[in-house]
Amino acid sequence: MALLCYNRGCGQRFDPDSNSDDACTYHPGVPVFHDALKGCTKGRHNSEKPPEPVKPEVKTTEKKELSELKPKFQEHIIQAPKPVEAIKRPSPDEPMTNLELKVSASLKQALDKLSGNEENKKEEDSDEIKIGTACKNGGCSKTYQGLQSLEEVCVYHSGVPIFHEGMKYWSCCRRKTSDFNTFLAQKGCTTGKHMWTAKDTGKKVVPCRHDWHQTGGEVIISVYAKNSLPELSQVVANSTLLNVHIVFEGEKEFHQNVKLWGVIDVKRSYVTMTATKIEITMRKAEPMQWANLELPATKNQEKRKEDKTE
Repeated sequence: MALLCYNRGCGQRFDPDSNSDDACTYHPGVPVFHDALKGCTKGRHNSEKPPEPVKPEVKTTEKKELSELKPKFQEHIIQAPKPVEAIKRPSPDEPMTNLELKVSASLKQALDKLSGNEENKKEEDSDEIKIGTACKNGGCSKTYQGLQSLEEVCVYHSGVPIFHEGMKYWSCCRRKTSDFNTFLAQKGCTTGKHMWTAKDTGKKVVPCRHDWHQTGGEVIISVYAKNSLPELSQVVANSTLLNVHIVFEGEKEFHQNVKLWGVIDVKRSYVTMTATKIEITMRKAEPMQWANLELPATKNQEKRKEDKTE
């Protein structure tokens, strides 16, 4: 029966009857992780398993010493800042205040030029309609081309443009869209005669492109109306409401009423009027990000609007 040799570095099985003095090649010393190498000594195979080496005991005092060697850090408890108490939304019935109008030098120069041209226009004003005169009906883009234009049917919007909660539509047909160019391209819903003279209509309410952006402490609305008239324009507001009335290019008017998403500081808000646009700068009452410019209408408010339209 073959036996297993326990000499270090051998590990072979041998027949004890044929076990000679040079049958085993092994390491007589202590292993130093080189067991894969062949032995260095010749001798007889050994069938007795050597005793396992005794593991040295680690005293508890040594453990404590090791723990003491570890670097210690002082613990600091960092408290988060207390949240700022939300400002309660004021009543929309607060009195409205006129925002300060700041007129730029470019607008003053443009208005001076227009005032000089108005004298020439007064001399030219007559019942005669000039070729290329635009129709004054809302939504009509036709121009006067001669006597045949007097017989044409005008397709226009009889209502007024409405801009509310990002949607744009005419009050007469209420075809809502969020795109300004699509709104301008909407075909009229009423037919009638062209209106070639402005004196028949007086001031004309027209849509005007506008947008808004915000910073950490301000909300800015830009209304792209050229040559606005400061003496006829007015922007009033309270903490949560904004009413805009702008007269520009002599005979055009822009109206917009906004129920603000957040709360503003009216005393620190103002309007800057330039030759190409009007900027309404509203100071936030608290430094927070607005989710939108307008506060969404509640279900009860929407039902009331539907009842009124019906």
